Amino acid sequence: MSALMLSACKKLTRTFLFHSCIKRPSALISTLLSVPSPLHNHILVTNKKTPFSFNQPSVFPLCYITDRGPMELKEVVQILEQLAPLSLAESWDNVGLLVEPCKSRPIKTILLTNDLTQAVMDEAEAANCDLIISYHPPLFRPVKRLIQKDWKQRLALRAVEAGIAIFSPHTSWDSVKGGLNDWLLEGLGSGQVSVLSQALSGAPLSYKLEFMVRSTAELSTVVEELRARAGGETLKPLTNSVDDSGILVSVTCSDSALTPSVQTLLQHTAPSQSLNILKLEQPPLLGHGQGRLGVLDQPVSVAKAIEKMKSHLGLNHLRLALGFGRTLDSSVRTVAVCAGSGASVLCGVKADLYITGEMSHHEVLDAVEKGTSVILSEHSNSERGFLAVFRERLLLRLPDSVAVVLSKSDRDPLEVV
Repeated sequence: MSALMLSACKKLTRTFLFHSCIKRPSALISTLLSVPSPLHNHILVTNKKTPFSFNQPSVFPLCYITDRGPMELKEVVQILEQLAPLSLAESWDNVGLLVEPCKSRPIKTILLTNDLTQAVMDEAEAANCDLIISYHPPLFRPVKRLIQKDWKQRLALRAVEAGIAIFSPHTSWDSVKGGLNDWLLEGLGSGQVSVLSQALSGAPLSYKLEFMVRSTAELSTVVEELRARAGGETLKPLTNSVDDSGILVSVTCSDSALTPSVQTLLQHTAPSQSLNILKLEQPPLLGHGQGRLGVLDQPVSVAKAIEKMKSHLGLNHLRLALGFGRTLDSSVRTVAVCAGSGASVLCGVKADLYITGEMSHHEVLDAVEKGTSVILSEHSNSERGFLAVFRERLLLRLPDSVAVVLSKSDRDPLEVV
């Protein structure tokens, strides 16, 4: 991207895009439940035979920063989380701001690295960096003490002493649409892309309570008691229908409100006899998730795939395992990719070719016996090239006073000799 284009993009004013969904409540229950609330509790009242549904859209605000002076750490972190929401990271991961200096200072220089090593920390200190964005979290397991004996703890202590903040995105970059795995797949060309392990909405866990009431008077009483037991959370109606069999009521409530809500309903005869509790599935976030499966517009040979991936990753060597019955001239149309150590995501996926950083000996054998060829680049080599892509995206959202540099010391610990 030219300096002129980058400057023009940075002139965009701050923009926030929010998406919301508003349902119209019925007239009958609106009278009972007229108090507005920002909380996600809803009450649905329907005819027994009428289908109903609850949908909660995802909200990912987009923000562009106008040209201005140095930024505070919290402002940069906000932008990083907008580019790849931390809610997309795997539950076992340790992502986000990992080290925050005691004394805040303006962010002027940001260092991007795949791994934070002693060599990279030396580089950061020499460049007087204010923030290190390390793809892999240098602090991963719970820490009970900070001592010099452990090299990762030693790096964290050095960062604190130097006043350098550390942020790690890790699997949020893997999962986000247009992120690391999409970039990895692009090395073989264009095509149809799908997610291997779908990300789900990070909305709080919720339940649906279905029950019958015999009259609007009983409905009014039950609703008022539910409101009182829900700690002030407001219940909102969607539809209302009454027939000879009574009124079917469906309440969606948060995990914390489940127990008091059930206890309330059990105190009433009709609701207690008809109560049904359902755990609501979290809606999928389309395009987000771990791993990608691509169907190439233009199939390539295995040999050509190797050539293209070497160029894409900037490597001279790759490791190859040919699938059973395959040759270097065999056609590759379907490709499954997962950056880093991808066996757990790729296992069982039907494709002509797997591309990842590393797999165990037996995991490779399993793939080969099923006729799938495997390309391995070493773990961090499958990830590092995305740093340059992310740098350009980040620069678009930062003022000219903030420099973003790629580490020159960062490299995969393994090399071919």
